Amino acid sequence: MNYQQTLDYLYSKLPLFTRVGAAAYKADLHNILALSAAIGNPEKQFKTVHIAGTNGKGSSSHFLASIFQEAGYKTGLFTSPHLKDFRERIRVNGKMISRQKVVRFTEKYSPLFDEIQPSFFEMTVALAFEHFAKEKVDIAIIETGLGGRLDSTNIITPELSLITNISMDHMDLLGDTIAKISYEKAGIIKQGIPVVISEEQEESHAVFIDKGTNQGAQLVFASDLVTWNKEKIVFENGRNYLALTGENRYRKGETIAVKSPLTGNYQQKNIKGVLVAVEVLKERGWKITKEHIQQGIYNATINTGLRGRWEQLGNKPFIICDTGHNEAGVKEVVAQLASINYKHLHIVWGMVGDKDVSKVLSLLPQNATYYFCKANLPRAMAADVLQQKAQEKGLTGKKYSSVKRAVVAAKRAANQADMILIGGSTFVVAEAI
Repeated sequence: MNYQQTLDYLYSKLPLFTRVGAAAYKADLHNILALSAAIGNPEKQFKTVHIAGTNGKGSSSHFLASIFQEAGYKTGLFTSPHLKDFRERIRVNGKMISRQKVVRFTEKYSPLFDEIQPSFFEMTVALAFEHFAKEKVDIAIIETGLGGRLDSTNIITPELSLITNISMDHMDLLGDTIAKISYEKAGIIKQGIPVVISEEQEESHAVFIDKGTNQGAQLVFASDLVTWNKEKIVFENGRNYLALTGENRYRKGETIAVKSPLTGNYQQKNIKGVLVAVEVLKERGWKITKEHIQQGIYNATINTGLRGRWEQLGNKPFIICDTGHNEAGVKEVVAQLASINYKHLHIVWGMVGDKDVSKVLSLLPQNATYYFCKANLPRAMAADVLQQKAQEKGLTGKKYSSVKRAVVAAKRAANQADMILIGGSTFVVAEAI
């Protein structure tokens, strides 16, 4: 097989959550354990950090990977989903796995796949772990795909677990309350392994305390330990940065000053978790300096290739895309909009059909012009259905047959003083990029 034939095989022969949704979710670790054992348990051959959460886990994973790279460590990074290329999911020092390695792995183990019948994600996890082992990485930052307790990545014993924001998402699979979802995320907490919680939330606090206590794990709430005293947007080297100054009480009140290329205000929460996670990792022997932290955050997108988090795609009109798609994520995006000066707001919006779209739509501003669209995947909600649901929430706009057509229409309608926001789904952002 060539690379494209390999991808066609993976997408067509194996269930793929991002395309078909809940039907692809397997609520146990049997397959990944069998698959990993058959290829020699590669996950035991390198050290890891494990990251779960509803929102923020992707950004936090990239920040941490970048910091380790700046500290001179050979660093693996596993994330999902991808925006443009499947290989974005598996990187070493920011470099995507080669097409040849994806092909060779699939060809070598296709008889095993036929026997075990793993999901697309289980196969991808196995591929990532084998790649990191063969590359002899010093550490790999591993982002969960969905949940935590029963996520395919949860066969590792990490140096540290990091849990970011918890909010209502994938309720059909993870539970219909914050406490139930937190229980699933808390499943990455391991016996005696320290865990950092980025954001302390009332509904999840007791769940994490109970799990940490039962596992004898050091539990640290980063939001209690890091305080931002000043934040502003600065323009350097041709781009905007979120400049934060504050205090890190984990380090006895040490002053912190960082600049993030991810400029969404919600990154303040993520960076708190990352900073405290690094401090705990330093106690476990990792050699990371204050300069490594600052440079790692500053160079995060350059070092890791991260895209789609409040990313600017154009100017005059000001065009932003953001992958926030659930209630908590969209709240952050809308809050960010309030800090931007523009004459009129245009919103290109598409969503997947298995989300609670009514709650998300009710958060969006009514004084904007909407361009409703459907991403090119089966899970995506039809543009006319989304338009109708949006109208019920007081949102008005036209429907378009594709993301591309919606973006083109928005650009034609907007003047130089306007703003265009593209979002609602990771897949809408991927097509826009």
